Amino acid sequence: MPTSVGCASQASATIPRQAQPGGSGAPRLLIIYTGGTIGMVRDPKTGALAPFDFDHLIDNVPRLARLGYTLGRVQFHPAIDSSNMSPAHWAAIARAIEANYSRYDGFVVLHGTDTMAYTASALSFMLQNLAKPVIVTGSQLPISDIREDGTTNLITALQIAAARDDVGQPMVREVAISFGDTLVRGNRATKASSTEFGAFRSFNYPALATMNLHIRFREELLWRPSARGAFSTQTTLDPAVSVVFLHPGMTEASLRAQLAESGIKAFVLRTYGAGNAPTTPWFTSAIADAVREGRLIVNVTQCPDGGVEETRYDTGDALAEAGVISGYDLTCEAAVTKLMYLFGLGLSGADVARAMRHSLRGELTEPGA
Repeated sequence: MPTSVGCASQASATIPRQAQPGGSGAPRLLIIYTGGTIGMVRDPKTGALAPFDFDHLIDNVPRLARLGYTLGRVQFHPAIDSSNMSPAHWAAIARAIEANYSRYDGFVVLHGTDTMAYTASALSFMLQNLAKPVIVTGSQLPISDIREDGTTNLITALQIAAARDDVGQPMVREVAISFGDTLVRGNRATKASSTEFGAFRSFNYPALATMNLHIRFREELLWRPSARGAFSTQTTLDPAVSVVFLHPGMTEASLRAQLAESGIKAFVLRTYGAGNAPTTPWFTSAIADAVREGRLIVNVTQCPDGGVEETRYDTGDALAEAGVISGYDLTCEAAVTKLMYLFGLGLSGADVARAMRHSLRGELTEPGA
């Protein structure tokens, strides 16, 4: 856990400003450093990595001074390895954004890559009626290394957070991951490589922007909800969600033991192909028993590309008949965090089941859409 974010290091400084398009004031952006490789420096004697002090961010990344932005920062103490990220940390990030929402034009969250897609998905649901950019980024190599990707990722994320459309509104008004040469919707993202600089992919929704010589947004793909209320956060998440990953050789005892786990309200069932699973009587019986006991089960394919098509094969039909809900083309990360968010709202199982079938933040493609 971080020390209370209210007690974490927080400051702002106006960087020497260049002329801004339209002659308006310098964009005000808040950097929230949670941890991860991007904020590490290597000890020249031991070679060990340790977080650097973001009080000296400009010293570490001098090119930031050329952007002409007013930058603030919130730094988690201690920095969090993303493998230790939890719903409590997501709530701390959301609260940091809420506390500073009126003061800044956009937010850049620096985060480790391993659970970045989970965090981006969770924030997309927790930040309700979001009308400003929240750009999550990180790196595969530390900024302090000679050959690294962190500097480019940080600067690009800041430029995206500062971007405005033709009428002066934020170009991005959602949670997105900027990594390598691609900007993707946060709740559509998956970490697809542990070694490539372009580590994140959005298999079931096109990239929101590409970053080569120019940053080119695809405005028709950006999230623009039809109705909007006042910005708010939902920081109560219910972690009573688990994942069951099917594999050949799974036994009835193993499946029933997982489905009987105490305190779990919902399972994300990672199935084969287009949502298929064994049709042996013991399997469908175990699933149906769990549903009858009040457990919510959401069918999400193990394939990174594509989604669940319940009526394509008899095996998918069998799951639907047992009471399993289709996750359509949800990522596992989005399915897990959406369930935590919905149960955190205090909804009944039936209401959660209905909400899982509909897109709340552009996280799934509804049938017929």
